[in-house]
Amino acid sequence: MEELIKKIYQFNEERDWDKFHTPDNLAKSISIEAGELLECFQWNAEGYDKEEVCEELADVFTYCIQMAMKLEVDPIEIVLKKLEKTKKKYPIEKAKGVSTKYNKL
Repeated sequence: MEELIKKIYQFNEERDWDKFHTPDNLAKSISIEAGELLECFQWNAEGYDKEEVCEELADVFTYCIQMAMKLEVDPIEIVLKKLEKTKKKYPIEKAKGVSTKYNKL
């Protein structure tokens, strides 16, 4: 993860793009790229182009990592923290094999 963060940082530094990467712009970019990822499955959930999906997924990941960088948080740490919180909402004995929202389990 550290190597990836360094490469993203270097990429942006070389282009002087960090000034555009405010939290609000990054949040917008995450949403836009997530929409483009979703578009890969529009009208045909099974006939998607895996390479295109991977490119859009990479864009989402990149902007998410940049948001973590901008907020000065460790992406691994915040994901693990959220996973622990989610485990409590969705205990195995109630949530296994079902997609019911936590407040209706």
